[in-house]
Amino acid sequence: MLTHIVFWKLKDHAEGADKATNLARAKALLESCAELVPGMLRFEVATAQPGHECTYDLVLYSQFEDAQALAAYQNHPDHVAIKPFIGAIRLERQCMDYTYPAP
Repeated sequence: MLTHIVFWKLKDHAEGADKATNLARAKALLESCAELVPGMLRFEVATAQPGHECTYDLVLYSQFEDAQALAAYQNHPDHVAIKPFIGAIRLERQCMDYTYPAP
């Protein structure tokens, strides 16, 4: 099993909207990508809790059967279509993929 985690920190203002508006739109767009491909086992999208000092605003936690399933997700047209918007509103992005237990 391969775990794929991505964190985004958003700009205060981008694409003609404030951070809160863009955060809600980005979350909805990511959630629309759940169950896109066979081999996607888990797909969670969450925003930072209000009142907590957080480094990032949005997180995607997902698990795939294998690297091929992750690649199919990353290259799926619906996922590719949301990348320009998220790229335009993000200030920072961090990603980590890992297998557990390690092979």
